Amino acid sequence: MTTDDRVLFDVDRDSRIATITLNNPSQRNSYDASMREAMGRHLDQVAEDDDLTVVLLRGAEGVFSTGANMNNAYGWYGEPEKSDDAPRQSRPSQRRRLTVDRKSFGFYHNFMGFPKVTVGEISGYALGGGFEMALMTDISVIGRNTKIGMPATRFLGPALGSLHMFFHRLGPVLARRLLLTGDIIEAGEVEHLGVFTDTCEPEAVTARARYWAEKAAKMPADGVVIAKEAFRLVEQSQAYQGEEVASYLFHAYGTNLQFAPGEFNFVKTRAQHGTKEAFRLRDEHFHVPEPT
Repeated sequence: MTTDDRVLFDVDRDSRIATITLNNPSQRNSYDASMREAMGRHLDQVAEDDDLTVVLLRGAEGVFSTGANMNNAYGWYGEPEKSDDAPRQSRPSQRRRLTVDRKSFGFYHNFMGFPKVTVGEISGYALGGGFEMALMTDISVIGRNTKIGMPATRFLGPALGSLHMFFHRLGPVLARRLLLTGDIIEAGEVEHLGVFTDTCEPEAVTARARYWAEKAAKMPADGVVIAKEAFRLVEQSQAYQGEEVASYLFHAYGTNLQFAPGEFNFVKTRAQHGTKEAFRLRDEHFHVPEPT
C-alpha cells in the first residue's frame, strides 16, 4: 500500500488519541483524491483499533483546509478506459460523475458517522470540503478569524452534496446565505449561533483542541461507540433521511451546469487563464459593493 506524506498519522496510545494532519501547506492544505483516500485509510485504522477512542483532525502550519484542489477541476473524475475508436469527450459523462461522486461522498458519510469521537482543530481557512469536515466533527475548536464558507457554489451552484448537513448544522437561514452567495465569513461572526463547540482566539486553537480530545478520550470507549450510533440514528431519522443518495446526486448534477452569457464559468476561465487568475476573476465577478 502506497503512503502519501501529505497526510500524516500519529497515535498516542497513552491518551488513546490518534491525530490525522493534512500536510499540504503550500496549497493551504487543499486535498485531492489520493489525500482523501489516505485520510479514509487512517480513519479505518482508528475505527478498527479498540485501544483508540478519539481522532483529532487538523491541518499543518495553522491552516485547516481550503477543500478540494481545484487545479484539476475535472481530474477528480479521472480518465475512464476507452477503445481506440471511441470519441474523446471534453468533460466527464453524467454516469461517470455519479459513479465517482457516490464513492467520494462515501468518505464524508463515513466521517460523519465515524464510531469514535472526532475533534477538529480548525484554524486559518475551512473552505469547501474543509468546511464540510469541520461541521462534521463531533467537537470543533475554531479560531475566531478562521475563514469559513463554500466558495465553490460560485462556480458549481448551490445544489452541492451534504445539503441536509448544512441545514441541520448551520440552520436554514445561514445555510441559504452561504450557499446562495458563496460568501466567505469569519467564524467569530457566527459564534453566537453555537455552530462550533469552542470558538477562541487563534493562538489558543491547538491547545484547546487537544484539551477537548483528552476530555473525550477519558470516556468509556464502549459507551462512546454506543452513543455515536445513537446520535447517528437520531440524526438520520430527524434530518438526514435520503441524504446518502441526495448528496452525491446533487453534486454530480451540479458539476454539469450550463452557463448563460454573462455568468462566470470557472472551468472555462481556468483553462484560458490558469487557476490563480481564474480565482481572481471569480472574486472580481462576484464582488458587489455594500450600500453606504
